[in-house]
Amino acid sequence: MAFKDLFKVYVDGQEGTTGLRLFDYLQARDDIELLRIDSDKRKDPAERARLLNAADVAFLCLPDAASREAAAMVENPDTCLIDASTAFRTDPSWVYGLPELSDGQRERIRASKRIANVGCHASAFILLVRPLVDAGLLPADYPLSAFSLTGYSGGGKAMIAEYRSDSDGRLNAPRPYAMGLGHKHLPEMQQHGRLAQPPVFSPIVGPFLKGLMVSVPLQLSHLGAGTRAEALLDAYRAHYADEPFVQVRPFEALENLDNGFFDVQGANETNRVDLFVFGNAERVCLVSRLDNLGKGAAGSAVQNMNVHLGVDETTGLSV
Repeated sequence: MAFKDLFKVYVDGQEGTTGLRLFDYLQARDDIELLRIDSDKRKDPAERARLLNAADVAFLCLPDAASREAAAMVENPDTCLIDASTAFRTDPSWVYGLPELSDGQRERIRASKRIANVGCHASAFILLVRPLVDAGLLPADYPLSAFSLTGYSGGGKAMIAEYRSDSDGRLNAPRPYAMGLGHKHLPEMQQHGRLAQPPVFSPIVGPFLKGLMVSVPLQLSHLGAGTRAEALLDAYRAHYADEPFVQVRPFEALENLDNGFFDVQGANETNRVDLFVFGNAERVCLVSRLDNLGKGAAGSAVQNMNVHLGVDETTGLSV
């Protein structure tokens, strides 16, 4: 896209947690003209359609069905949609918005007018497993398990209000959910992780606002013969060597934990993903950490916008 003085940007669904966080990012930009909808017209289809079609980039921060309806309103071929729902993440006509995925992904994001932003759990998981599958270190049919611990902001405004109004301490303990093992992120985790089957995925909400970690345990004896933890780290370093938002942590990170405990919130207020390989000569635990409202949602959406518009990818984002 050719450079222009101001890019017109509209956020459809600006009252949700992702939409509000997007406004925090976008309002600080001097290359963005924010298109705003009057509060009394937020549900007016004609006004929403007008703003969607007037935008260079429109973010859809809506439930799945509403995102599909909004996408159908766009007739302007120059409007780029970046959707934050799960509606299009495995749709072949949309580009998956994870620039670090593989060679050529940035070019696809730059060329596309339909970008499906990543899920928070899914992005942390895929960034851990995809480089190892691509490098031949992790078999695509390995029976993976994954655990995710996330702050309660990932549940949206209703869950934030629930936690902030908790009077009896009922929510002080971590809360596992999706116990039927059918979490909505599984299709993108399998497809974009290049896996033969989805992982057994166990997400947990913790009593803190934001921050997310995904852990994937592996038995080294079930990988290729002689595979060592160092080889996994080397694969990460090679894959993410030029990535501004991915930091591969050395083995010494295990020694620098807080009295042996891992800080889930260590990447908060950034668009960074931290990758770790913990363990020993027999088994390892792959761990990724990010801000679920940053790289896991609004920050990732801004990164995708930057890539699409051809501006510096780190513009407006903190490493």
